[in-house]
Amino acid sequence: MSQDDTADSAALEAQQEMPQEARASAAEPGEPLTKSVANRLRDLIAQDALPAGERIRERALAERLQVSRTPLREALKVLATEGLVELFPNRGAVVSNPDPTEVQDLLQVLGVLEALGGELACARANAADLDEVQALHYEMLAAYARKDRLAYFKANQQIHKAIVAISGNASLIETHARINARLYRVRYRSNSRNTKWDVAIEEHEAILAALRARDGAALSKILRSHLGSTWANVSETFEGSGEEA
Repeated sequence: MSQDDTADSAALEAQQEMPQEARASAAEPGEPLTKSVANRLRDLIAQDALPAGERIRERALAERLQVSRTPLREALKVLATEGLVELFPNRGAVVSNPDPTEVQDLLQVLGVLEALGGELACARANAADLDEVQALHYEMLAAYARKDRLAYFKANQQIHKAIVAISGNASLIETHARINARLYRVRYRSNSRNTKWDVAIEEHEAILAALRARDGAALSKILRSHLGSTWANVSETFEGSGEEA
């Protein structure tokens, strides 16, 4: 057995021992295969089932996901455009490992973008928009009640994206989506480390109330503060790994 085969075998065994939460992702009916694989990889990276800085063993991972290597490679290209993986000639894909300064900088920019999105959304939201955000909030509450961290995180993300989408500003929406995608793992880590779920729920209640009241200044302030708590939650993990925050 070659060295690569041995490494692939070891990687497969490690992936088969992933925690149940990391196995939760599944394809949606009718979903394109590349998109489905990309979604599953994104969740595995978020949950550290594919740790930052680790080389992705295509053979082992394709077996784990029960797909061929072609859709897996296409999915990795998608994640590379999002900044979650890096592609190297003759080395394949490696899970991105941004330094703490970059993460903090990106969170600051995202906070400004979401604050602006909230302000514009308050001016432009119609009744259907408000009902949609309310429905997403109920989904998040259901995940909270089940203590399902991944489902809670995804509903949480949908709420933030929905508010920015209501802004109607195409440049803002595109820029927010690009930076938010790069921070997918960071924002999940923040949610998973947040022991004060009740406080987070209260913040989201305040977000919804400000949006319904069309109070742009209040919503802008809440959203910016909300992103500030993300850095507070994850900065310790960088310090704990020996990196300077």
